This record gives sequence, structure tokens and C-alpha cells, in this order.
Amino acid sequence: MKSLILDENVQYLKGVGPTRVKHFEKLGIRTVYDLLTYFPREYEDRNNIKKIQDFMADENVVFVGKICTRPQIRRKGRGFSLTYFYVTDTTARVQVTIFNQSYLNEKLEVDKEFAFYGKVEDNKGHFEIVNPVMVEVEKIDKIKGYYPIYPLTAGLKNGHIAKIISELLDKKYALPEVLSNSIRQKYALCEINYALEQIHRPNSIESIGEARKRLIFEELFMLQLALLTMRNQNFATKKGIKFKDTNYDEFTKLLPFELTGAQIRVIDEIMTDMSSDKSMNRLVQGDVGSGKTIVAAIAMYVAVKNGYQASLMAPTTILAAQHYEELKKYFSKLNITVELLTGSTTKKNKDIILEKLKNGEIDILIGTNALVSDNVEFKNAGLIITDEQHRFGVKQRMKLNAKGENTDVLVMTATPIPRTLALMVYSDLDMSIIDELPKGRIPIKTYVVNEKLEERVDNFIKKEIDKGRQAYIVCPLIEENEELDLTAATNIYEKYKNEIFPEYEVGFLHGKMKKKEKEQVMQSFKDGKVQIIVSTTVIEVGVNVPNATLMIIEDADRFGLATLHQLRGRVGRSTFESFCVLKTKNMSQKCRERLGIMVKSNNGFEIAEKDLELRGPGDFFGIRQHGLPEFKLANLLTDVKLLKLSNDAAKEIIMKDPEFKLPENKVLKQELFGRYNEQLLNIGT
Repeated sequence: MKSLILDENVQYLKGVGPTRVKHFEKLGIRTVYDLLTYFPREYEDRNNIKKIQDFMADENVVFVGKICTRPQIRRKGRGFSLTYFYVTDTTARVQVTIFNQSYLNEKLEVDKEFAFYGKVEDNKGHFEIVNPVMVEVEKIDKIKGYYPIYPLTAGLKNGHIAKIISELLDKKYALPEVLSNSIRQKYALCEINYALEQIHRPNSIESIGEARKRLIFEELFMLQLALLTMRNQNFATKKGIKFKDTNYDEFTKLLPFELTGAQIRVIDEIMTDMSSDKSMNRLVQGDVGSGKTIVAAIAMYVAVKNGYQASLMAPTTILAAQHYEELKKYFSKLNITVELLTGSTTKKNKDIILEKLKNGEIDILIGTNALVSDNVEFKNAGLIITDEQHRFGVKQRMKLNAKGENTDVLVMTATPIPRTLALMVYSDLDMSIIDELPKGRIPIKTYVVNEKLEERVDNFIKKEIDKGRQAYIVCPLIEENEELDLTAATNIYEKYKNEIFPEYEVGFLHGKMKKKEKEQVMQSFKDGKVQIIVSTTVIEVGVNVPNATLMIIEDADRFGLATLHQLRGRVGRSTFESFCVLKTKNMSQKCRERLGIMVKSNNGFEIAEKDLELRGPGDFFGIRQHGLPEFKLANLLTDVKLLKLSNDAAKEIIMKDPEFKLPENKVLKQELFGRYNEQLLNIGT
């Protein structure tokens, strides 16, 4: 747990103040603790002293030399001064220029030796170094070493951050040691404050490695421990609901299709969980269109037939509404009551829904994160389902789970997750994979095109629409942005509607529209009244139109592969041949290789692995690590070994001391409470 002094606001530190505090907040730095744990992204090697004759333009150098000319001072307007002089080391000489540091002039004596660090600039044929770091030669160690380079924002300089952090370290601010001696010895980890010192002011490359190993291990370990604790406390050690075996033929007879072998296998896994006396805690992964919703619906049917209520939480109003419409279609025929609750629900309807839910008059409640609100009370919740789970944080999942007594939990995602990422995000879940698409589905053909093929693409759209099909046009932005060379959805809409396809109905859909407008546009598209729909990525999860066979994605290079795959999955949902066209102005080799992965593969898991490899986990989901904390150092692609070790260590703690009662785990328990909220974790109560 951070001490009071570590919780002190950075505003009160020397060199910050009320003006700069806003810049620090942009970096997520509000407290002394935040600043101490704001780690360098790389280091500059300042160890090799270079001779002046070996200088090259635009390189950073450390050198030692004597002042060989009398310093010249020029004043340019009020408050601005310029001092320049030459320095030699017997091999050559270089000009040194200093701005607004007149206090140094007294020290600048001819023949006096200094150590310098700075960037070599070519000034009309001769080398110059402007505003170097400069110390008396006997203090050269202040310049030499591995200099930390921090991520920056406008208004903050690297030297300023480095100086403030260094001053904090000099004052011996100490972090609590959360790892026991036994864990540190077993996994060869250094002490936390040694790691902190070496990450910011390293003695060597080796000490940087030691520090990073320790800090990355702790980041991964703490989240693993939280997830495993949640599983242990809420599921593994408590009696769950033992649902009676329930025949669900009554439900499947209503379906206009046969279940796939993969769906049947996953349903069997879910039924085994539900009929056991331990709470189910299962993740269902399935590619776009694999039929996860029907699998979830059968689980809800079983829960309701056993006398319990079920809920399904989706990340967007659009997706929640789609689930509601689809499930109500079946459940209304079985006398099972389904309601929808989102942020858009009117207060009057919301009050009615909440009252009915509390009284048990609603069997299934579908909604957005409005479901986790304190005033949402179930009479007898037995099954909690979350869709697109990665878009919800750990705490949201835990809060929803707490709506019932030892509820069964099912989470679903249409974003195939690579093994390493799944180990981190879902280490508390058993996993099922629906790895088969419904019968009759034809693989989607994907093409990458540039601006030269614009007319051909338009002709292709016309050809498909004249066959009676429909098309999506997806753009990354709603309106023009001068800073980004992206095609705005509004411009595309106007162009298609008025110039290229005036004979067809063209619709427009984006996230800023009101709910009723979105519903009207989507309904018109579903009904076939609109042939072309121009949309932002809101279409990624929300519209299921089997008649749509063409997905055109503008500026496709700006999207992650996982997002492109999700978008592509909006078509190919029938027996008609479907196509995805990725348009891009960027025809670099790297871009062609990346988009080429989409051309070669329709396998979401294969694409996900490539996306993680190319873009890293931070941007894997197209939105910054939803459901994951912002790691300060850990990288799930490169730190797989530490991820595995941290997982082993967390499991060992849970097995030996699940309630953290041992003295050696006292600080660990406090830190876990501090990071993940003691009320939700409910540890040791």
C-alpha cells in the first residue's frame, strides 16, 4: 500500500507547481508514486568519450575539452542572451553555444577543462554544439552512464522529468516491498527500491535488465493474483448453484438452422459446469458469425427453467439491442420474459424494469454497463453473461457477478485472443472455443486496392447491388481532420449519395447519432430499403444483415487486423458469395505485407496472433487495452516467460495462503486491496 507521502500530489514538488501539474496529468502522473513509477522507454548510452575530430553531424556525444577562446556574449532583446566559445581536445576544436545561461560566464575561463554532452550540429560547414550538458571535468560521472529517456507530452522536457525523479530518489522515497523473500529468491528478483533506483539511474546494462525483470514480474504477478483470487474466492471454494439437467430441445426446435458440432461441444461443456456444485466461470471464444449468442441463449434457457434469472451485458447499446431483438424472438414463444436496460432507457421505463426485476417478473435482462449500477437488483440471479468481455474492466466483471449468490458466469468474445494474451486477461476462466462456422458459409474473398482502382471498386459495388445485394462502406472518422489524411465518413456519404450512386438509397450511421436515428437507419438497411450504408466502426458490432455481401473499408491501413477481421465479419453471413475490399493510400511494403495477411487468411485466431505480433498488446483491440490495466513496462508479446513465471508464483500463493494470512503476505494483501478494491475482492473476510 502506498504511504501517505507517496500519495502526495506532484503539484507541491519543486519544479512542478500549478502550471506544469496539468502536463503531468496528461501523462497519468498525479502523485509522487505515479512519478516514481513512470519508467523510461529507452536509454541513451553516454559512456564512450569521443574525440572532436571523430564527430559526425546529428550525433549525441560525450567529450572532454579545454576552452580555447574567450567567451563572446551577445544580447538579443530583453531577457535573451547568447554565449559562444570554442573548445579543443588537441585533435580539433568545436564551437559551443549557450542560450540564457549567463550565470555560467564566471566559470568559462580559457584553458579550463570541462566535460560536455550534447548534439553535434552542422553550422554552415563547421560543427557546433548548442546548450550541452556541461560539468567540470572531475564531475564527469554526472554526464556519463545510461541516461533515461521518458515518454513526453507537450510542455514537458525529458531533462525536467529526469531531474525531478532523481531528486525524489535522493530524498529516499521508498516503495513498499510486496514480494516476499522466498518469491524473490525463487525467481531471482532484486529488491523493489534497488529496481527503482536502477530503472531511473542505472549503473550498467545488466542493472537495467535486473530492474526491468523485477518490475515487469510484479506488474504481471499482481494482476494474475487478483484474477486468481477472484476465481478462488467466488468460485473454486464456494458452493455454486447446482442446476438440474434440463432438456433444451424445446428451444432448439425453434431455430431455423442446425447447431454446429462446435456449438454442441461448447454447450455440453457449459451444461457440465452448470450441473456441478461449483460456480461456472467460463469464456467462450468464437469467430465472427460462429453462433455464440445461441449458445448463450441455451444457457439462459436452462437457468430460467431452473427457477433463476439471467442477464447479458454488452459493451454498446447497439449490440445490446441486437441481442434483445434476437433473443426475444425465441423466448417470447416460450413464455420467458426478456427486457432491455441501457443508458438510453427512459427513467419511467427504467423504474418499471427495475421493479419487475426485483420482484422476479423478468426472467432475462439484457443491457449495457447500466446493469452494474447499484440500483439494479435481481430477485434470484443465477447466470451472468458478458459479451465482448475485453471491453469491460476486471472490476466491472466482478461487480456484475456480485448481483447474485454464487452465480454461474459465462463470458463471450468474437475477438479471437492469442494464447499469451488470453493467459493474462482470462487466467481466472475455463475456456471453450467455437471453431466452426455454420454450414453453407462461403469464405469471404478479400482484396487490397489503392486509389487507382477507385472506379473499378465503384463498378463492383454497382454490380453487387444490381444483383439485389447490399454494401457497407466503413470509414475511420466522422468529419474531416486536417491533421490526418483520412477519408471522412461524411464526405464519402455525400459523394456516394449525390455523385456516384444517386439511383440507390444510401444510409449513414455513426456513433454520435441518437439512438432512434441509429435504429431507423439500421432497420432500413435490414429491410433492404437502403442498399448502401456508410458507417464508422460502430458497424463492427451491431448489425446482422445476411443480404449484405460487400464490405469496403476506407483507409484500411489505419485499423488493426483484429478490427478489420471484425468488420469483414459483417458480410459472409449467408450462402451468397461475399467480398471485402481494403482501400489504402499507403502502398509501402510494410503496409502491403500487413494487409496481405487479411487476403491470405479468414481465420480469426491466426490473424489475432499476427496482429499482436505487429502492433503489440497495447493497441491489440483497436482501443487501448480495455479490460487490462495500462502496463508501465510489461509487454505480453516479449515477456511471455515472465508472464508464465508470474502465473506460477500467483498460483503458488493462492494454494498456500488463499486468504493472505501469513505475515510474509501482509503487505501483498494490502497492495492487492489498494489496486483492485477490497470490497470487490472480498479477501479474508
